[in-house]
Amino acid sequence: QVQLVESGGGLVQAGGSLRLSCAASGSTFGSFAFAWFRQAPGKEREFVASIRWSGGSTYYADSVKGRFSISLNKAISTNYLQMNSLESEDTAVYYCAAGRPIVSSIRTQRAYNHWGQGTQVTVSS
Repeated sequence: QVQLVESGGGLVQAGGSLRLSCAASGSTFGSFAFAWFRQAPGKEREFVASIRWSGGSTYYADSVKGRFSISLNKAISTNYLQMNSLESEDTAVYYCAAGRPIVSSIRTQRAYNHWGQGTQVTVSS
């Protein structure tokens, strides 16, 4: 059973940085991709970024491109979301996800069948 445990959320001022971590366990991940989604109050959950275990290809939402960076430490099965130049619009609960998406679906929730519990990120303006 795949388990995902997020950490690193918190309160930060606009323009600041945070790094989220997602520790994965319970499987071998050679065919997996890991992703981050977020959900702001009153809004639908949206894709943020993803990374493939094999090859390390990365994908980003347009709203975070150039500000956020996703990376992977295979030795400890942990992926990271480095968030820089944070804006109030980035305030949301951030969820780590894992699955075996094909390229065309890598930005969609249905492609991921394992989810973490979520971590709150609040950006004050």
